[in-house]
Amino acid sequence: MRTIKAQNIIKTVNLLLTSLLVLMAYADLFGQQRKPEETEVWEPVPPVVTPGVGNQPPSDAIVLFDGKNLDAWESVNGGGPAPWMVMDGYVMVKPGSGAIQTKASFGSCQLHLEWKTPIDTAGKHSQERGNSGVFLQSRYEVQVLDNFRNRTYSNGQAASIYKQAIPQVNACLPPGDWQTFDIFYNAPQFDSAGKLIKPAYVTVVQNGILVENHFEIKGNTMYIGNPEYKAHGDLPLQLQDHGNFMAFRNIWVRNIQD
Repeated sequence: MRTIKAQNIIKTVNLLLTSLLVLMAYADLFGQQRKPEETEVWEPVPPVVTPGVGNQPPSDAIVLFDGKNLDAWESVNGGGPAPWMVMDGYVMVKPGSGAIQTKASFGSCQLHLEWKTPIDTAGKHSQERGNSGVFLQSRYEVQVLDNFRNRTYSNGQAASIYKQAIPQVNACLPPGDWQTFDIFYNAPQFDSAGKLIKPAYVTVVQNGILVENHFEIKGNTMYIGNPEYKAHGDLPLQLQDHGNFMAFRNIWVRNIQD
């Protein structure tokens, strides 16, 4: 009886040793087949872009306004010279003269600009205070507005995708302070028949704070009615004249890949 038990113990030990050796062999074999170099990708090599120092643009940016002139801009009314006023390193809206747009057209892009609303707010409220807008591809508006202690409808306040998306927070500074927008925009895509195959997306950072996070744009900005898409290609960027003495400076854009 003891002999049988001893034999069974020996068999069990041998079986365990054999299993362990098999597992070690598989582990060694797997280690030989999979090497860290197999998941390393060396091509393509990303191009070098030198970041801007201070408020300077990065090295691959297209400078749209550097405080000197509006050579990169034109009027939306017939394409003549941009009618806004350049002074002291910034450009100011000339109320009633109409919007301005870039001479160049853009698709997906990273856009930086700085803006300032008028100090004089007496008797003005809601949409009357410091109103303008940034139109991506001439049709999708990121709202510019003075919402420092100034309520308006939430989907029409500063950094909203106008009448479409409410910003996550109100990041506005007081009137007269320079504010920043950093906008990351993926343009919509259409097939050859003009059918939408991929909507536009936008992310907005206001004064260093994320306020719109990869929002899916629903279509053209509409003041009345619901947004809808109409097929288009690359189009100019526009700044809106809404009748206020708004100031803009340090405007640059980078073309980006989707």
